[in-house]
Amino acid sequence: MANNSNLLGRPGLGHVGSYQTSGIPYLTSSLPVPVVSGTPMRIDFPGVTKFITITNDHASDGLRFGFSEAGVLGTVDNNYIVLASGDSYTGDLRARSIYLLSDTSNQGTGSIVAGVTHISVGELKNNWSGSVGVG
Repeated sequence: MANNSNLLGRPGLGHVGSYQTSGIPYLTSSLPVPVVSGTPMRIDFPGVTKFITITNDHASDGLRFGFSEAGVLGTVDNNYIVLASGDSYTGDLRARSIYLLSDTSNQGTGSIVAGVTHISVGELKNNWSGSVGVG
């Protein structure tokens, strides 16, 4: 009898069903986000994301987020978004990690909610460089 287990592939980036079904919940809160002169905080997801929501929980200061350390630091371009106190951003984005950094010399606080697919982060060969308009 033939072994059909080799015919069962793992879902990849083009697997539409992975993005149509609900994501596996990912939640982290009360993150101590480094000051603007520090090293950005990297958040790695356990699988490729379907959506990401970032919230600035700090009482008064801005929070930067982007998709590379260089982008959030602004070393090439300012490839990041700044969230004002209490604001949040939600996007249907496939990523393997994001970077957070306070927009001031005060330590920030942030929260992340994401829907994670069954797609391995190894399928997304790299995150973004921060040098080509993606931060």
